[in-house]
Amino acid sequence: MPAISAPAIRARLQARDATVGIIGLGYVGLPLAIAAARAGYTVVGFDLDESKITRLAAGDSYIEAVTSDALGEQRSSGRFTASSDMTGLAACDVVIICVPTPLTKQREPDLSFVEQTARTIAQYRKPGAVVVLESTTWPWTTETVVKDILEAAGGKSGVDFFLGFSPEREDPGNQSFRTVTIPKIVSGDGADALSLVQEFYGNVVERVVPVSSPRVAEAVKITENIFRAVNIALVNELKVIYDAMDIDVWEVIDAAATKPFGFMPFYPGPGLGGHCIPIDPFYLTWKAREYGVPTRFIELAGEINVSMPRHVIGRLEQELDRRHSRSLGSSRVLILGLAYKKNVPDIRESPSFALMDLLKHRGTRFEYHDPHVPVVPHTREHEQYFGLQSVPLTAAALADYDAVLVATDHDGIDYGLVASHAKLIVDTRNAFARRNLATGNVAKA
Repeated sequence: MPAISAPAIRARLQARDATVGIIGLGYVGLPLAIAAARAGYTVVGFDLDESKITRLAAGDSYIEAVTSDALGEQRSSGRFTASSDMTGLAACDVVIICVPTPLTKQREPDLSFVEQTARTIAQYRKPGAVVVLESTTWPWTTETVVKDILEAAGGKSGVDFFLGFSPEREDPGNQSFRTVTIPKIVSGDGADALSLVQEFYGNVVERVVPVSSPRVAEAVKITENIFRAVNIALVNELKVIYDAMDIDVWEVIDAAATKPFGFMPFYPGPGLGGHCIPIDPFYLTWKAREYGVPTRFIELAGEINVSMPRHVIGRLEQELDRRHSRSLGSSRVLILGLAYKKNVPDIRESPSFALMDLLKHRGTRFEYHDPHVPVVPHTREHEQYFGLQSVPLTAAALADYDAVLVATDHDGIDYGLVASHAKLIVDTRNAFARRNLATGNVAKA
C-alpha cells in the first residue's frame, strides 16, 4: 500500500479526522489520551496490562490527573477506547509511545520497552503514520534505535512514516498545570515530520515549542531532570553539613529564597523518587561514555541522592539511642508516607522503599501509613512489599511505635495528632516546623 503524503496527513489532523493510538496508559499516556479525545480526535489507548483495560472499560480511572467523570465523558462520546490488542495500531494515523524507560540493576538504560513497542508498531503500522516517542531517553534514541527498527521492517522515515520526539512533562499532584497547559516540546526527523508532529500537538495543548531535531528534544528533557537532580543533591549535602554545625537547612533555604534574583529554592529529603529524576540523568551519563566524555558532576549528584536513605536511617538510629536508649533493631517504626511526593499515590522509585529495605536489613519492625496508598501494588523492583497495607493513624497506635519516620509530607495527615502522641518523630520534610508543630519530640533529618 503506498504511503500517504504529508499534506494529506496534515489535512486529516487539521480536520480532527485522524485516529490516535497511545501505547502505555500510565501517568503520561492516559492524561494525553483524554486530552487528545477532548480535542476531537478518536483515540485508542493500548496497554498490555489487562487490569487497566478492564478498569478503563468500566469508566474507572486509576490516575488522579484523570477523573472517572472525565474518562466516562470521552468513553460515552466514543472518542476514547482502551485495548490490549495491538493489531488495532493498523488503523492509527498517529502513534505515540508512552512506555517506561527504567534502569537495569547495573544502573544502565533499559530500552527494552521502547524497542519492543517499536517492533510492534513496525509490524502493524499504517502507511504514512506519524510515530512519536514521549518516553525519556538518551539523545539520538529516536533517530537511531526507533528509526532503525521501523525502517528495518520496511519503509523510510519521512516518506513511508513520519517520526518525532516530544518529551512528557507531567508533574503528578501539581494543581497549577495540566497536560494541555504545559508547553510541549516537539521535534521531527525532517521538516515534514516536524510539521505533522507540531500540527497534532498544537491541536491538543495550548502551546508547542518546536526544536530542530529529536536529539535536541531528548536533550531538553534530560537537561530538565538533571537540573533538578543536581540541585536537590546540593541541598541534601548542605543538609548534612549544616546539621553538623547545628544549623537548620530549611530555615537557611527559606531565608535565601527571599532574594528576588539569582537563587531558586530546592529542598532536601530522604532521597529521590518518581520515574524521572532518579533515573534520567543516568541515561545521559551512559551515553556520554560512548563519546569519551566524563560526567563527574552528574554522577556525584546521583551518589549523594542515593546515599540519603542511609543518612536518614543513621539519624533515626542516633535519636533512638540518644533519647530512649533503644537500638534500631529492637525498635518498632512507623513510616509516614509511601508515595514519592506529597498528595499523590505515585510510588515509582519512592525513597520510602529504600528506607524499608534498610530497616528490614537491620531487623526493625515497621509499618507504613499513607492515605493515598492503601495497599502496595505490584512493582518491578519491590515485589516483596506487594499487599502490605497502610495502617490506621490513631493516638493509641502512635503511642506504640518507638519512632515515626516522616518520608512524605502529605497534606491530608493529622500532624497535630502525630506530634501529640508519637514518642519520637524523625522528620525528613520539615513537615512539623512548617506547621508550627516543632515540639521536643521532633528531630530533623
